[in-house]
Amino acid sequence: MPHYTMTEFTSPEFKHDPFPILQDLRTTAPLYRYTLPDGRTAWMVTHYDDVLAILKDPRFVKDIRHALPPETAAQVTARSEEQTNVIRRHMLSSDPPDHTRLRHLVSKAFTPRMIEQMRPRIQQIADELLDQVQARGQMDLIADFAFPLPITVICELLGVPVADRQKFRAWSNALLDRSGLFLANTEPPAELGEFARYLQALVVEKRERPDDRLVSQLVQVEESGDKLAESELISMIWLLLVAGHETTVNLIGNGVLALLQHPEQWRKLQADPSLVPSAVEELLRYTSPVMVGTGRWAREDVEMHGTLIAQGDMVQLSLMAANIDPEHFSSPEKLNITREENEHLAFGKGIHYCLGAPLARLEGQIALSTLLRRLPDLHLNVNPEELHWRPGLLLHGLQELPVAF
Repeated sequence: MPHYTMTEFTSPEFKHDPFPILQDLRTTAPLYRYTLPDGRTAWMVTHYDDVLAILKDPRFVKDIRHALPPETAAQVTARSEEQTNVIRRHMLSSDPPDHTRLRHLVSKAFTPRMIEQMRPRIQQIADELLDQVQARGQMDLIADFAFPLPITVICELLGVPVADRQKFRAWSNALLDRSGLFLANTEPPAELGEFARYLQALVVEKRERPDDRLVSQLVQVEESGDKLAESELISMIWLLLVAGHETTVNLIGNGVLALLQHPEQWRKLQADPSLVPSAVEELLRYTSPVMVGTGRWAREDVEMHGTLIAQGDMVQLSLMAANIDPEHFSSPEKLNITREENEHLAFGKGIHYCLGAPLARLEGQIALSTLLRRLPDLHLNVNPEELHWRPGLLLHGLQELPVAF
């Protein structure tokens, strides 16, 4: 039986090469039980079929209070910090019927048709970013391109000041680069309070001076007599702002690194740019921008493969492990931008399937196409062994990616 802790799952060595540990878990302990730093039990799930089943299973909930006895749930609610509600009252942390209501209120802004209308503006942003660095002959692909592209897009979509994007980056990093968890009996990080106060002020401003962007629409929304509670509104803006760029930053950064480390795939893409959509899907599978999905809790005792997951236990779904499961992908360890069968789980499945998937795909496609067209001689400007990966359990992404061209 393997023995891994949170330390192994978040170590620089694991982030650099997670495949050996994930393969070991999938082979020897596909439902791996371990203890979180605060003493709670968690299960790491690594088989594609199991991950997919739990993503769709209503017995596993996103709001921990729904997995606890009523008296314990009441205590959790009473202990809940007002600041912490910023990350707990959005649709990703909710179950039906709240989830259904919250998702409906924002879904219209993220339909494929609405996203496709953003193509010219996304292309303009990508070109402007490269205009700023092309004469230098080198850049940090993360700081100069992979981060400012999606954060500018989501800020403009929401109606949030683009000038504050570095604040959002710092706050987002501080929150998501911890463990990916807010553990019991620990103080929420100071950055959460700063982010909450910023969003509260933003809501006040949009009430006084509304515009035609999404935040103002959410502030004013009223459908079927339903309005967002203040905490839900702030939490939703937080989710859209953070989730609206984090996955794409990692998709672009990880994806470019993978392609440059597989020059035959890079050359194939250069020779046939029509492969870019297929390449983006393969990079989502191969590099898994989200390493472990946000937590779920068992609403009741659930037996899987003769193993009991007890009511109240946390379940962590390794999307990365599922995406390299050899039972579902031929030669999963190989990067193949022409892969035809590619039902990856990078965006999840079920009712919590990533609402922003069409936007992330479009941004990834435009980013790759623009780099191929503008920087045909793009290459790494550092030894891959020297790269630093972001800490924490949730995300799989680079802190920097020096390249030259």
